[in-house]
Amino acid sequence: MARFYFKQLLPTGRSFELPTEAAHHAARVLRLRVGDSVEIFDGKGNEHRGQIAEISGKMVVVSNLSATNTCRESPLQVLLAQALTSSEKMDWVIQKTTELGVIEIQPLDTERSVAKLASERIAKRLEHWQQVAISACEQCGRNVLPELHAPLDIMSWLRQMQKVSDTKFILLPDGFALLHALDRPQGKVVLLIGAEGGFTRAESDAALRCGFTPIRMGSRMMRTETAAIAGLVALQTLWGDLS
Repeated sequence: MARFYFKQLLPTGRSFELPTEAAHHAARVLRLRVGDSVEIFDGKGNEHRGQIAEISGKMVVVSNLSATNTCRESPLQVLLAQALTSSEKMDWVIQKTTELGVIEIQPLDTERSVAKLASERIAKRLEHWQQVAISACEQCGRNVLPELHAPLDIMSWLRQMQKVSDTKFILLPDGFALLHALDRPQGKVVLLIGAEGGFTRAESDAALRCGFTPIRMGSRMMRTETAAIAGLVALQTLWGDLS
């Protein structure tokens, strides 16, 4: 079923005109027809279902909207702290981890980050990442958008993490802990993933001092985008909704 994001209060019962971009996607890309069922969600957990009542030019009208009260969120709340990567890889990470149920994404500027964002580009990049997450939610059925934070310097962010009591993991090639051997986390889980060249010794040592447990997954060295996805899959399989 086609799904569309609408950030304002969802209407119920009455007819509703899809926003311009969504209407174009429905009529010209998906080629939906009158009578087809669609879902509309607001990114805050609300979802309504209805039928297309009219398609006229650039206008698509949906009628008979009713709330579904459907929840597709994982019981495991994960904050992904991802070192900035190249644009294509960062989009991939945001898209796939959104589909895997992450609730927050914190991009980090690390010493070995390939991508460096100038301050004037951050707002535009955040807007782009937000759209990537919206598209992922439309595809996978999630009704809650993950919270996307502005990039931070890793050391500044780690100082904030000192005061956080959540379960915190950092993926390191020489990590001594295996996820399946650990107790089930209580509360939120923070997963820290390095850049293409990994963390510097200063960065990993700072994370350990802030209470991060160094974990590893197998004996192979993963690319940064693979590590983020593999880490989320492992967490959701052990303690989330992929078990």
